[in-house]
Amino acid sequence: MNPLTRALLLSWDLRPEILVALTVLGALHFAGWLRLRRRSDGRFANCWRLASYTGGILVLALALLSPIAVLSSQLFSIHMVQHLLLMMVAPPLLLLANPFPTFLWAFPTPVRIAVAAAFRRLAVWLAADAVLGRILLKALAPATAWALYVLIFFAWHDGNAYSLALRFGALHGLEHFTFFGAALLFWWHVIGAAPRLHPKPAQWLRVAYVLAMIPPNMLLGVALSFAETPIYPYYESLPRLYSLSVMDDQVWGGLIMWIPGSMMYVIAALALLARLLTSAEQSARVRNPHPPVMGLAPPPNRGGPAALASG
Repeated sequence: MNPLTRALLLSWDLRPEILVALTVLGALHFAGWLRLRRRSDGRFANCWRLASYTGGILVLALALLSPIAVLSSQLFSIHMVQHLLLMMVAPPLLLLANPFPTFLWAFPTPVRIAVAAAFRRLAVWLAADAVLGRILLKALAPATAWALYVLIFFAWHDGNAYSLALRFGALHGLEHFTFFGAALLFWWHVIGAAPRLHPKPAQWLRVAYVLAMIPPNMLLGVALSFAETPIYPYYESLPRLYSLSVMDDQVWGGLIMWIPGSMMYVIAALALLARLLTSAEQSARVRNPHPPVMGLAPPPNRGGPAALASG
């Protein structure tokens, strides 16, 4: 193996604050999952939910602690991989597990009762306070979440903001926090995980909601891929790894954002469409549980209602 490749693969950025936070979140979820599984015979705490949440935690660790985190400060293309993991892979995996109720089961009964009471008071307050309630609901509404997601996505990819984030560790951490937070809010509306403050959007609306993220994502990816000059001068001051020029690195980063990034939204939309079709098929079976088999249906009564009455 190339010595440089070996050195990079062994370079893990094991920051204690992130490692501890991910470990605590994983342990609490697993403890709640075990208790809920014993109480519900596995109906609500099933294995695929545990796998989904664990996968989300591992993806976060891969993005923030692995050689990807180390290489992201050297190669723009790897930095785009890191952003894709933080915004388009980890959040949906975590939310598909519907982790909030599971987390509650990790705590003693008095804590669960107190949290449930707090959410009931919040619901009463939202209904009673017309002005502040509407403001909060609009601030967390699907349209606001979509706009915030796009705004943060473009703001941090501005040349000046991006370079400042790479030069100052605290600002870089803030960048990742806002990326992940905005992504959680966006995917929360797509998946419909608890707690829900808004009515669950219709399935076709969620499909449109996800697909609406493709144009902004493609726009930035195409702009990066076809730019004729470096957009991020920060990388020009660094030694080049694997003889990859600044412009080639920028093109690869744009392509990663453009194609794999857009495909994540396409995959989510296809999954929602498949669920919509399955629900429609199940509804049709409920309405007509025993459809006639072709060739075996009884012949139609040609006498009409009168013939039935006279018979």
